[in-house]
Amino acid sequence: MKKILHHLLWWLLKAVAALPFWALHLLSNFTYYIMRYVVHYRIKVVRGNLERSFPEKSGRDIRGIANRFYRHLADCIFETIKLLHISDKQLEQHIKVVGGDLIERLAEDGRPIIVFLGHYGNWEWVQEVTRHYRRPAINAEIYRPLRDKAVGEAMSRIRARFDTTAIPQHQAVRTLLRMNREGKQFLVGFIADQRPNSKNLHHWSLFLNQDTAFATGGEEIGRHLNAHFVYLNVEKTSRSHYTMTFEEMTVKEDGDAAYPYTHLYLQLMEQTIKGRPEYWLWSHNRWKYDRNGNKIH
Repeated sequence: MKKILHHLLWWLLKAVAALPFWALHLLSNFTYYIMRYVVHYRIKVVRGNLERSFPEKSGRDIRGIANRFYRHLADCIFETIKLLHISDKQLEQHIKVVGGDLIERLAEDGRPIIVFLGHYGNWEWVQEVTRHYRRPAINAEIYRPLRDKAVGEAMSRIRARFDTTAIPQHQAVRTLLRMNREGKQFLVGFIADQRPNSKNLHHWSLFLNQDTAFATGGEEIGRHLNAHFVYLNVEKTSRSHYTMTFEEMTVKEDGDAAYPYTHLYLQLMEQTIKGRPEYWLWSHNRWKYDRNGNKIH
């Protein structure tokens, strides 16, 4: 029965992906209404995150951001499904990539490149950037395996349209170190804005007006590999249209921060979010625990 359901889900996704964008946007409008006004999808988490991040904003402003977030989240769902049935040429019409020449320049010395990004805009579309530079030839992404096997398999197939190496989070360190020992130059993306695993909760910083736990794996690996660090800034310019810009990260050698690149990433990510907050993933319970591991939200 599970296999039958998996096949039905897969063919349903394929059928939806074949629809033009105007039809997907209609489905997105309907999905937004269901999520926001029928099932109230994680509404307490969304509002709580927004209220604590922007205490200066009125209740009306918070509700407005929340509503626009749900509209964007619905769009992201169908944009991601669309990856099953969209040509490179068509995708290029929806995504403008700036800074591919920066990646080419950094890659000249043969060192790996660490790219920091966040759950902002549509992070599943981000892999389109790999077609805008020639080096490094190997592009990798770190992902957290999903609990639902059917959804996880569907996402794996969706992401397979890009020629990238998908590395499970628990295998990231071992895999990247092995690739480096083998002399393989690579670019690897770290989506580093989620709440880290409990074992990493001892690294903290002020982020969006809150004491925030953050993971430092990307910087620790990058330091060990003597890698370049880059931030990918994402801007949503219109519905299902994005501009993605590579920005080189430079830090002061005599800075006080124990993890200067991670702190710089958080500053850049916060700046991006504050510009258009509705495009960040507010439904994630980012601030669930305090420094002592006690549940607070």
